[in-house]
Amino acid sequence: MNEDFIIRLFIHLLVSLLLIRGSYFHFNRHYAHASAFITFGCGVFIVTAMLHNTQISMGFAFGLFAVFSMLRYRTESISVKEMTYLFLTIALSLLNAVATLDWLPLLATDLFIVAVAFVLETSLIFDKQEEREVDYDLIDNIRPENQRRLIADLKARTGWQISSVDILEVDFIRDRARLRVSFPKTTKSQRDNVCQQASSRIGS
Repeated sequence: MNEDFIIRLFIHLLVSLLLIRGSYFHFNRHYAHASAFITFGCGVFIVTAMLHNTQISMGFAFGLFAVFSMLRYRTESISVKEMTYLFLTIALSLLNAVATLDWLPLLATDLFIVAVAFVLETSLIFDKQEEREVDYDLIDNIRPENQRRLIADLKARTGWQISSVDILEVDFIRDRARLRVSFPKTTKSQRDNVCQQASSRIGS
């Protein structure tokens, strides 16, 4: 192993930890996905770097990237966010393995990608919203003229500060509708306060 490989491996491990631990895991708390992303990225980096060192063409490396990008975990569905971080993990692995940049510009490029991902996870650019699908029983409230009543009823039942409601399915036979509600993402302390308020209403 030459010195360049060691430096690139160290850079890759550093930026992978920053991306996954500092950005993805910090905001999403999915340990299984976080550890899989880091392990997967290390595997892609090592395989690509070894093939590149044996004079395999750049086209082959990006062909390998295309194969990896088509992989899916068959045991469970992956959200758009998980797929995005998987893509970033693979992209950083390939960039660190085969890019012709010196280690300082390479590190700066990696950190720029990590910084963009981190900023987009915060509420600096977009308001952080959560989405939930709920089954709703007051079918009359799904009419367009009753939207305010629908949102008020959902707020009273859930305690969420609902910003929008989308109607996914309507079952007139059972008088039920499936709704997708959006509301600002809450912290743990805010969720605890909502639970306490709901408990006090039930107790009274």
